[in-house]
Parts: sequence; C-alpha cells; structure tokens
Amino acid sequence: MSNWRPWLAAARIHTLPAAVTPVLVGAGLADGDDVFRWDAFAWALLGAVALQVAANFANDASDARRAADSPGRLGPPRMVALGEIAAPRMWAATWTAVGVAAIAGIALTVIAGPVILIIGVSSLLAMLGYVGGPAPYGYRGLGEVFTFVFFGLVATVGSRYVHDMTAPLDSWLLAIPVGMLVTSILVVNNLRDIETDSAAGKRTLAVILGSRGTRLLYASLVLGAFVLIALFALAGWTPLQTALAALIATGATGPIRAVYREGGRALNRVLAQTARLHLVTGVALALATAIS
Repeated sequence: MSNWRPWLAAARIHTLPAAVTPVLVGAGLADGDDVFRWDAFAWALLGAVALQVAANFANDASDARRAADSPGRLGPPRMVALGEIAAPRMWAATWTAVGVAAIAGIALTVIAGPVILIIGVSSLLAMLGYVGGPAPYGYRGLGEVFTFVFFGLVATVGSRYVHDMTAPLDSWLLAIPVGMLVTSILVVNNLRDIETDSAAGKRTLAVILGSRGTRLLYASLVLGAFVLIALFALAGWTPLQTALAALIATGATGPIRAVYREGGRALNRVLAQTARLHLVTGVALALATAIS
C-alpha cells in the first residue's frame, strides 16, 4: 500500500457521515429558529469529524493491542494488526486528531460557553473507553447505548446548542431518531462480527443477544426512528415539515430484508446502506427544519 492509503483505511472515511449528520440536523434546527451561525456550524463540524477520526484510529490501535482482530475478520482491515502502521504512529495520529477536536472545542466554548467543555470532555472519555482502558465498554455490550447517547442525543442537541446556547424541545426529540439510526449502523456491524467477536472474547450486544435478537433490534431501531419522526411532527412537537422525512422509511425495507437474509461479509453492503439511510434522513430533517 502507498503511504497515504493505510491512513485513509484507518480513518474509515465511510464512517464520517455518522459524525456529520447530527451537526446538520442541529444546524437546520438553528436556521429554522433564525439563530444559525456559520462559525458555530463550521467549528462543530470540524470537531465532530476530528473526534470520529480519532475514535477510528484509537479503535484500530486498541483492537490490535488486545489481539481482537483475527485473520478471519469480515470488516474493513485494521492497519496496525496488518503491520501497515506501527502502533506508536497510530496513537500519535489519534492524539493529533484529538488536538484538532480540542481546538474546535475551545472555539465553540468561546461562542457558546463552558457547557461545551463538559460535552467535549465527556465525548472524549467515551471515545477512549469504547475499546480502550482497563474495562472497554464496547466489549461489554454497552457500545450501542453509548453510541445512541453520544452520536444521537449529545451530538444533535449540542450541535443546536452552540448557535445560541439553547436546547429547544424539538432538538431533543429529533435527536432520538438520529440516535436510533446511527445505533443501527453499529448493530449491523456487530451482527456481522458475532462469530469472530465471540471467539476473541468480545461480549458485544450482538454476541449477548444472538443473531435473531440482533436482527430484531436492527429492524426495531430503523423502523422505530421513522415512526417517531412522523409522530413528533403530527403531534406538533417538531416542525410539521419533518414528517416528510418519514417517507424515507420506504428506503429502509431493503436493508431490513437483507439483514434477515444475509450474514457474514455480505452484511458489509447492508452496513453501507444503513449509513446512507442515516445520512439521507439527517439531510432531510435538516432541510425540513430549516424551512419551517
């Protein structure tokens, strides 16, 4: 591999929309409330992407240290485990990405106050604790919970907060389906890896629930997200225009059917479809709230 390709692979560019989507929704909500700030949006976007890249680098290095990636790995290759990037270099890159996120956090603190410091520090600790530290929660069935909280609730509400230091009810409500969809990405990822994770001693939620329970969880998260989008809008708790985003549910039938039919490496395609569904839904919600 050329010098830059291992780093692109380790950064896992395809995962970045998971970080971008809640920032877009928060920006749309702010624009609909006539409080949108370009500087807040730009710094929030930079911080979210930098923290996601840092998490991907840290996971690559941490999994290699714990020998959690077997030769039969079905997901994207890990660069440290393959010997393409030395572990010290990967950790240096991790902390460089954290430094970029910290700069963005400082800028947002100037704009929106010390609450941003609390969000930033807690997000950093959650990122490092996923597969790092003495008791990584990603190996104990808690990965989905933390993903929902930090990539759904915290990211969406926080991205709205930075514009005018308020967190209206609609930001909390829309954060729920955003969190459900991003969590479904991790669910299908762990469904694919049940056998290899179990063999490596990783007790993910998928390993605990088994294939059948994990498939049911995936379908419930995806369909539930669109049901909530429609219900919140029709109840008048979120802008009525957001109900249109529920129509995207028609695009969810393919991935759900595939989850029940496919297994192993074939689920990589479903993983990509779920990530696109999350991004498209986030863009739809952002546009709907912006024009409300």
